[in-house]
Amino acid sequence: MFEAYNKERKFIHDIRLAALLSAAAGSVNAASFFAFEIFTTNITGHVAVFATELVANNSAPAQLRMLWLFAFFAGAFFSGLCMEFVGSKNTRFSHTVPILLEMSILGVIGWYGSHYDYSREMTQLFAGSLLFAMGMQNAMVTMVSGSVIRTTHLTGLFTDLGINWAKFVFLRFNIRKNKMLFRKIVLHSAIVIAFFTGAFAGGFLFSQFLFKSFLFPLGILAFALIYDASYVRIRKYQADIFEKNESEENKKSEVV
Repeated sequence: MFEAYNKERKFIHDIRLAALLSAAAGSVNAASFFAFEIFTTNITGHVAVFATELVANNSAPAQLRMLWLFAFFAGAFFSGLCMEFVGSKNTRFSHTVPILLEMSILGVIGWYGSHYDYSREMTQLFAGSLLFAMGMQNAMVTMVSGSVIRTTHLTGLFTDLGINWAKFVFLRFNIRKNKMLFRKIVLHSAIVIAFFTGAFAGGFLFSQFLFKSFLFPLGILAFALIYDASYVRIRKYQADIFEKNESEENKKSEVV
């Protein structure tokens, strides 16, 4: 699933990665809106509000929106830096640092969220940390998938989905004629469904468990890491068995 971003990927890898991390992003976005009345998975709305606050000469709200923009940018920058630095040494673990840091942020907010006092400082700390985490996730997924997947926002995705559906209708729903187009539709649909499912779960869990609901996306990320590590070990074991059998067959042929 988390194959090195400079290697060839399979469609099933993209589906798994998109489904799991889109669900995590949707959950964070819904829970953060209930908790702080702020969307944390994209910055389009923050840019618009930042501009309107500048026009209205509201310096404090404008500075806060600038903080959100910088936090998301900083997360993407940090993730890209980690991917390049770690990837240059060990491509297999290029994604690990951003995911572990995102899990740490979610864990801290889930554990210490009960101390949230609705002050401006606490809002900046918690919401800013989540924006940083979502910036990291979006950059990491983008690089891992070769810019095929983005899991934290759906605006461009719905545009691509509409265009691809138009092409598919023009081809009279002929899957064989354009298999790649059909795969794009399936992938984008999976992201939308996973994001919605995660958002629904995040909102529901926050209504029941408040800040502990942030442990749900943490669990999704943990599952993704464990699944990926197990998958890699199984593939390595199968490869070793194949090489061993091939070596034994070559020795037998040499004897004969």
